[in-house]
Amino acid sequence: DKNLFSHILGQIDDDNNGISGVEKSFDAKLKDGRKQLVLTLDRQLQFIVRNELLHAQNIFNNIGGAGILMNIHNGEILSLVSIPDFDLNIRENISDKKFINRATKGVYELGSVFKTFTIAAGLNYGLISSKDVFNNLEKKMKCGGRTISEYDESLPESMSVEDILVNSSNIGSVKIGQIIGKEKMRKFLHLIGMLDKMEFDIEEVGKPLAFKWGDCKLKTVSYGHGITTTPIQLARGYAILSNGGYHINPTLIKTKFDNLKRKKILNGDTSYKINSILRKVVTNGTASLSDVEGYDVGGKTGTANKLVGGSYDKDTRRTTFMGAFPLDKPKYIMFLLLDEPKPTENSHGLATAGWNVAPTFSNIVRRIAPMLDIKPSSIERLYDYDQIVV
Repeated sequence: DKNLFSHILGQIDDDNNGISGVEKSFDAKLKDGRKQLVLTLDRQLQFIVRNELLHAQNIFNNIGGAGILMNIHNGEILSLVSIPDFDLNIRENISDKKFINRATKGVYELGSVFKTFTIAAGLNYGLISSKDVFNNLEKKMKCGGRTISEYDESLPESMSVEDILVNSSNIGSVKIGQIIGKEKMRKFLHLIGMLDKMEFDIEEVGKPLAFKWGDCKLKTVSYGHGITTTPIQLARGYAILSNGGYHINPTLIKTKFDNLKRKKILNGDTSYKINSILRKVVTNGTASLSDVEGYDVGGKTGTANKLVGGSYDKDTRRTTFMGAFPLDKPKYIMFLLLDEPKPTENSHGLATAGWNVAPTFSNIVRRIAPMLDIKPSSIERLYDYDQIVV
């Protein structure tokens, strides 16, 4: 497929000079015939991730999407997809914003996937335990003239830390964020690389928007609003949470990796505790349609309304899923994004992440797990979107 690696390989001009992607970043090396550049990407995995994202787009009529599959221990990216993509053989100046590399260049508010970081920060600094219970949680609270409320008013009034993530509670996440405080929250997000522009192998990398910390900002950041980052940075953050708490640098270039040089940046067994909760988000929470029978997968959904004309539009959203697998011995994370998915008859009029991007993750894992030598405990059929039921 001529479009398969378009956003990564990039383009050249009429004089054969690289102007984007790997073609630009490694222009001199690529022109030197004696030097070889080996990418970490896998053609078959790339095809499957792109194929399923296009399949989802046909169903949910989203305007674009993105996917990242990465080894959490060495940062090697096995697949990086952004759609719409383009034919590399056609030399033209693609300036239309719809062709932005959503996986690396897009700077987005990503919603509830950030709640995992809030809980991880509390666990990391010993300020909470996963079994701590918050009683009498209100359904709404004020913040800067606006109201923070639960997406589901039927959520229990009392929830443990674990339940807050499983149920994706906005109010519960705010309460945890207030325990952590502005300084430690900022310190943790900086530690896992969420706040600053990331160094990467291609130049098309977005820069998270700067903001001023305050009491209200702490509340919104705690549940993933009022803070932006790029998908590639979110993927790195989740990789650190899942790999035992070791810092990694995502890469597209195949290099010799030395396990001894890894630096542990999270305390104690924070990673183990987070992986355990992420599994329960899938088995008991908002991400049930991401489950893959026979495989231990975990993850978190995120649904964020988009800013339109300076205010959030309840009918326009980005949905994301951040998944890790297999959780009995974590090795891979996968980020998926659908930009402006629409509700369908089978999703009961809903267009939240649990109904569209979560089953997309499930479909991909079913197809790629055998290729990654992840053995299932049972044989099952491919997930069928048309069979989604409550």
